[in-house]
Amino acid sequence: MTTKYMGAAAVILNSEGHILLVKHSYGKNNWDLPGGKSEEKESAEETAIREVREEVGITVHTEQLTGVYYDPNFDMHHFVFIANKSSDQKPVPSSPEILECGFYDIADLPRPISDFTYRRIQDAIRTERQQLFHTIGPRQWIE
Repeated sequence: MTTKYMGAAAVILNSEGHILLVKHSYGKNNWDLPGGKSEEKESAEETAIREVREEVGITVHTEQLTGVYYDPNFDMHHFVFIANKSSDQKPVPSSPEILECGFYDIADLPRPISDFTYRRIQDAIRTERQQLFHTIGPRQWIE
């Protein structure tokens, strides 16, 4: 049997409308949404919640699915949810995978960031979603 991979990420906005991003300690040390691969017997929603807790130490609840992205290169589906903090917790790097985290103006995102991350942010903040399912190609980097 072939293993099918799944991952999830959370779009978390603060009261000013800035988005929470994490800076990875691996690869290009790029900025991304908090998220990652699902574990066994875990839903996409549970993955997003767990990954936020592991990466930045805050508890969130998911609100709305904003997109499902299929990556044929890895035969993987990525789910993205709008999520809200449960309290006034401050995000702090809580995993060796995360160098920094913080809230950023969507019009002035930190670099490097992938076109995939940028697209997921744009899809999430769009008020009208006509299409939830997307097929993505190899990452392009915005340096």
